[in-house]
This record gives sequence, C-alpha cells and structure tokens, in this order.
Amino acid sequence: MDLTVARKMIQKYVTGHSEFLKRALTADRYYDNLNDILFAPSRQEKEAKGDIENPMRTADNRIPMSFYSLLVDQKVSYLFTAPPLFDTHSDDVNKVITDTLGGSYASRIQELATNASNAGFGWLHYWIDENEKFQYAVVPSEEIIPIWSPKLSHDLLAALRVYREYDDNGDAYKVYEYWNDRECEAYRIPESDETMDRLFPYGCFADFYNAGLSEADNQFIHNFGRVPFIPFRNNQRATSDLNKIKKLIDAYDKTLSGFMNDLEDIQEIIFILTNYGGEDLNEFLKNLKYYKTISVESAGTGDSSGVSTLNIDIPVEARDKMLEITRKAIFTMGQGVDPEQQGLDKTSGEAMKFVYSLLELKAGQMEVQFRMGFDELLHAILRHYGRDTAGIVQTWTRTSIKNDSDLVTMCSNSVGIVSNKTILSRHPFVDDPEAEAKQIEKERKEQDAQADPYGGDLDGKKDD
Repeated sequence: MDLTVARKMIQKYVTGHSEFLKRALTADRYYDNLNDILFAPSRQEKEAKGDIENPMRTADNRIPMSFYSLLVDQKVSYLFTAPPLFDTHSDDVNKVITDTLGGSYASRIQELATNASNAGFGWLHYWIDENEKFQYAVVPSEEIIPIWSPKLSHDLLAALRVYREYDDNGDAYKVYEYWNDRECEAYRIPESDETMDRLFPYGCFADFYNAGLSEADNQFIHNFGRVPFIPFRNNQRATSDLNKIKKLIDAYDKTLSGFMNDLEDIQEIIFILTNYGGEDLNEFLKNLKYYKTISVESAGTGDSSGVSTLNIDIPVEARDKMLEITRKAIFTMGQGVDPEQQGLDKTSGEAMKFVYSLLELKAGQMEVQFRMGFDELLHAILRHYGRDTAGIVQTWTRTSIKNDSDLVTMCSNSVGIVSNKTILSRHPFVDDPEAEAKQIEKERKEQDAQADPYGGDLDGKKDD
C-alpha cells in the first residue's frame, strides 16, 4: 500500500473511531469503579472559580458504588463459569478442538465477555505459530476499528488495529496494522505526530509471525481467506451494558456522597452566641465544659444577650427512599439480580427462574451473538487441521442458584425419551459429559466382569 493511501485510510477510520473509544473507555473506567463522582470539581477548584455557595460546607466525600462491575461480573459468571462445550459427533475432532482451545479457554472467554459488555464488541485474533499450531488471543476492544461491508450481510472486510508501544529509549509510538482477507500491512508513527507526516512502514511481524513474511518486512501474508479477527457482539445493537444505567449510578453516587458530606458538615447542635463577653470560642468551650457557665454582656432590659442552640435535622427518610428507588432501578434497568433482594430464602426452584428472568434476557442476547463468533472460531480451527467443519453442536450451561433435586428428577424422567448424552449434559452433577459417559461404560464393564465368575462365555473363552 502506498504511504499516501495508507495515511488517508488511517485518518479516515481513526477519526470516526473517537466516539466509540470515548464510550468504551468510560465503561472500562466504571468497571474499575472509577465513576464520574471521583472526577467532579473539588472544593479547592470551586473556590478558585468563586463558586462556593456555602462557606460552612467543607466536606468533600466522593463515594463511587461498584454497581456496574457487579452487574457485568454477574452476567459473565452466569454465562461462562461453565464455558460452552462443543460436540462434532467425532471423538477425534472433539479432541482437536479441546486441545486447541487449551486450558486457558475459560479465562479467555470471560475476558472476551467482559470486553463485549463494556465496549459492545469483544474481539478474538487467531494465527498460526512456528510449529504450525493454531493460536488465538483476546484483543482489547479499544484497539480494533472494524471495516464492514456496505451490503446487508455486513461482512467484515478489514480490521485496523491501533495500539501503543515504546522503543528502547522510552519514546511512545502508535502502530497501525491493516488486516484484510489476504494480508496485513503495518505502519508506525511517533505518538506526538498528529499530522501523519512521519508515518512509515514498520516491520513488527518477525517476532510474532514466523511464516508468511513477504519481501516487504511490514507486510504479512496469511492463508485464512478471511480477516483473522472475530467480532463477539454484546447484543444485537452492539451496545455497552453501561448505557442504560450510567445516569442512575451517578445519581446514587451523588446522593450517597452528599449524605456523607451533610453528616460531616452539619453538627448535631449549633451554638448561637449573642453579645458573648469572652475573647474567643476556645474560652467559650472551656467555660462550658469545666464551669457549666459562660459570661455574656447585657445592655439592659429587653436585651437578647445569651446563648441559644439551633438543631438541624438531616432529611434521612427522604434520602433513604431516594437511594432505595435508585438502587432498585439500577438492577431493573441493568437486568440483573440484586444480591440484597429479600424473601428468597424459601423460594422454590421453579420460582427462582423468575428472579433470574431479567438476567436471562440479557444473557440470552449475548449468547445469540457469541454462538456466531464461536462457530466462526471452530470452523477456522478445523479448516486449519483439515477436519470436517459440519455439524458442530454448542452446549451452554447457566450458573445460578438452582434446585438440584428438581433437575435430577427431570433427568430421571427423561430416560428413554432423549439420549443419555443429552441427559448427562444437563445433569447438575456432571461437568464433562464425555468423561462421564466413559466412566459409566468403564463401571458397567467392571460390573459385568464381576457378575461372570468365569470371566467369559460358557465355553470358557474370555473376551479380548
């Protein structure tokens, strides 16, 4: 790609990426419990601008509540504590998939789901390592600028990956990788350069991809036949989970922080001194503490000299109601389960489904989108290893409070109606249906051997 074309292409897509980047970084910040309340103007900043309305107000509490991270973690755990299982009806192909996904599969999928919940998109990148093995990794959502087809299919035509790196001198650079269905070209520019004048080809592939390098060291050729980045949408509209509840969380933080400020700023009793005869307030407090008396100066009859008190009541009931309403709205609009919800101790297993109904709606939207992403990932794995890509079955398991006795009864009643494999995949005591089926078969053979004292047929021949 010509440098002039590269500059125009990068400027075109990076400019439109700024709004997405702003929303994604805000969601990441709220997930880390760095809410807007922490970045509101401080008292010192207000004083510098002359905006202090009440000089008696000195407290500046800023209490961020981690509702958002709770809701995201709740959904991710609900869906992926037991990650999806894949079955191709072939033990050999299943082993290829399991070995390729590896032991970090569950952790990576949870990271992917968290990224999707925050940014609206999660992204997986896959490649072939020096040993011709299929590898994959989660890419931060903020780094990917997708280029979609204008057709109704909205296929991914290319992906522009943007990230920061530092050289040996500690100087910061931005790296741009442009991936399409055949190749990738990389460019680098000093982070301080906003004109793109110092954009140059960058050979960043040698340490990561050992095969496919062309004569131009900034170009990498791959044979996937498609862009090796897979989008995992959070929902059909690819929106962040923060969108619906940000203002509610901000209102809760503001109300709670204001309440704490009131408790610090407003004393239970305020003394009103009229014509006090002492020199300073310290003397007043000393006389009041030790002598239980104070001296005042009176001007005669009708003079109001003396000491009175002013009690200020904090509207606790109104604030409590406000916090209660806001908290309920956060979990309702955020489609989650409030851990402080009362009256669940005697809830039956069937009734628990209604408690999880909103969370199930939100999780179901993510499952629909992630199924498509997993299907693309599995097909890429099987194509690389030359295996049949037809007939992949995904099994998803929810992790929630359940009545196991009800599930066991359902499994028992389903014998003869559905396959044993399906029953095992749904049984609450079974984590790995294939391993459980093998163990059942092994135990059956051991029992048959014990039941046959001759260890074989009537003619005395043993089984091979």
